[in-house]
Amino acid sequence: MKKTQTDRLRVEKVRGQGPKEIFGENAKKHDTLVNDFSKAVFETLKKDFPKLEFRFRDTLQKKEINEKLNSVDSRLGVTIFVGKAEIRPDGGIIEVKDKDEKWRIVLVCEAKHQGKDIENISKGILVGKNNDQELMVAGNAIERSHKNINEVRNIMIDEKHFPYILFLQGSNFLTEPIMLKRPDGTEVILKHDVGSLNRIDRLTASNYSLPINQNSCENIFISIDGKSVMLQAVSIYTKPTAWSVEEMLPIMLDVSKTSLKIIGLIE
Repeated sequence: MKKTQTDRLRVEKVRGQGPKEIFGENAKKHDTLVNDFSKAVFETLKKDFPKLEFRFRDTLQKKEINEKLNSVDSRLGVTIFVGKAEIRPDGGIIEVKDKDEKWRIVLVCEAKHQGKDIENISKGILVGKNNDQELMVAGNAIERSHKNINEVRNIMIDEKHFPYILFLQGSNFLTEPIMLKRPDGTEVILKHDVGSLNRIDRLTASNYSLPINQNSCENIFISIDGKSVMLQAVSIYTKPTAWSVEEMLPIMLDVSKTSLKIIGLIE
């Protein structure tokens, strides 16, 4: 998303004063400034929990991920071809130092915007090769999200929490039908269960098809043939229209605090 000067100034205010300062009626909407919002959460956590030490990173190196895997089981983490390979989640990585002086992941966020049908229909814009179609066939760009999710799972293989939030936005992520109006008053219904439009099912694979719009940070344990298996699910939140600052930040803080509780650093 291209930032205006107003966006930049407002984000600096968020970073400096934390989310509580901007939860007002006049808060402007933002699309996918999830990295800036993560940094606002980072600053808020430092203020709310001054006895804890936090750090923010933009990337995780594949080498570090493999080292963690190998420390858990010598069969794991032994293959790497590009020494400088890394992942870069949209919202970076927030970590906390635990009682044993080890860094533990508290929050990882990504934001994906796919499907402009709502904006196009509202403005009366036709799409397609000949500009004669009402809807654009959904793309597959969001499937790249699975790589980052799997790598964070790898480095958190021995954790009992998985603080990965995926914020989805756009007509490709509908969970119910919505009715729109073209400028001439014509009503158009976007259906959520049409394969050519909806792509959310391709991402629910990352949360074992748990309910959408809920905090799934705490891992689930299931029993298979008498053996316990741990599942780490992504917390998927979705809206057809733009996410606002006051909507995203409480979710991010809630998941962060869930992480701190599971790690044993707060009550």
